[in-house]
Amino acid sequence: MSGYDYRQFLPPPGAKIAGPTARAHAKARLQSPRAQSLFAEWERLFKQPFRGITTDGNIIPDLYALRPEGAPTLAMIEAVHALVTHLSPEQRLAACFPVDSPQWRHWQNTELYVEDYGLRLDEASEPLREAVMAVLRASMSAHGYQLSRDVMRLNRFLGDLVGGPQVLGEWSYTFCLFGEPSTSDPWGWQFFGHHLVLNCFVLGEQMVLTPAFWGAEPSHADHGPFKGIRLFQDEERAGLALMRSFSAAQQRRAIIYHSMMGGDLPEGRRHFADNLHLGGAFQDNRIVPYEGLPASDLTALQRRNLLDLVEKYLRPLPPGPLAARMAEVERHLSQTHFCWIGGFSEDSPFYYRVQSPVTFIEFDHHAGVFLTNPEPAKFHVHTIVRTPNGNDYGFDLLRQHYRTSPHHTHHHGSGGHRHRHGGGTEDRRHANDNRSEP
Repeated sequence: MSGYDYRQFLPPPGAKIAGPTARAHAKARLQSPRAQSLFAEWERLFKQPFRGITTDGNIIPDLYALRPEGAPTLAMIEAVHALVTHLSPEQRLAACFPVDSPQWRHWQNTELYVEDYGLRLDEASEPLREAVMAVLRASMSAHGYQLSRDVMRLNRFLGDLVGGPQVLGEWSYTFCLFGEPSTSDPWGWQFFGHHLVLNCFVLGEQMVLTPAFWGAEPSHADHGPFKGIRLFQDEERAGLALMRSFSAAQQRRAIIYHSMMGGDLPEGRRHFADNLHLGGAFQDNRIVPYEGLPASDLTALQRRNLLDLVEKYLRPLPPGPLAARMAEVERHLSQTHFCWIGGFSEDSPFYYRVQSPVTFIEFDHHAGVFLTNPEPAKFHVHTIVRTPNGNDYGFDLLRQHYRTSPHHTHHHGSGGHRHRHGGGTEDRRHANDNRSEP
């Protein structure tokens, strides 16, 4: 199928790689004024106090509640305890943060290795890598774990395609731990790198797995050790099927722009790094008004298909939290909106968003970054899931926990913080401090 043929867009080997190592590549790339402006803008956004994604700048109150939802907390704790036994004191200091640290918000999904904190897996021993992956496996459904591992494998597939396996590798990812694993107190972990970002907050038997980002370029491997991996087919097909199920009048409402580049797309709507995504890295406080077709104008079957589409993005959650999130989405179904950019023929690239008070989902076919296609193509996919109105990173649950546990102190600001581990403290500079280096 022509829409999935990436081979005509392969660059010459090494042409897209700026250095022989991940650090050297990042240092060279950051000499670009465009990269410098991007990271400067991210730093500006990071310094804003967290509010959450909203439609108008105002948080809708009382959307989330503290309650047990069957999260596999004991298994997660056991996996983290096993991981910690592998960490040296230096690694623990680098990777462990207070649960209310603003460092939660410092993830990014580029290939640029600029962080001076966290546990970088391609610099870790194999037993340590496996211990980190055991934490992910204990925290997610089998589907969520498989999806995440396949994203990592396709990252290496891309690295081999473009001659940069030291820059784009299977283990080019960073892991951080927040708080102390507990059955009653809040804690969590973070895992991020190129095309994969997971933020997992845990409180009792409740968990939040957003912001989350899964992507791939290309989205399938047709040769080599990872041959046969093919991602995002369900998300693509279900979105397209829903769009095609609409009447002509419904389609006119759902389509907010017909062009993914130029045409009727407003200037500034497309971003060189995020393409059409609005909920990407450092967009924790973005105001995104509802657009498109409201679910209240759908037939019963279309509403069911919309819920099925949402479930495809939430199924990385374990069964209990998945059921709880789907129940939340269904309770707010009448306020849910579905919007579309692009065409909807079999070969058309497209963007769609599902947005409600309690969920924010984006699917986007991207232009080439390491491949050379100048326009969006169906073999490059980015997906994002967020929890709007203040509960990304579980921050609203954390706020409620602190409110009912007055002996705690907390902040969600983004100024400097005290990095604590064991009995010691150390002032930490923000991870972005080294990003402006030439």
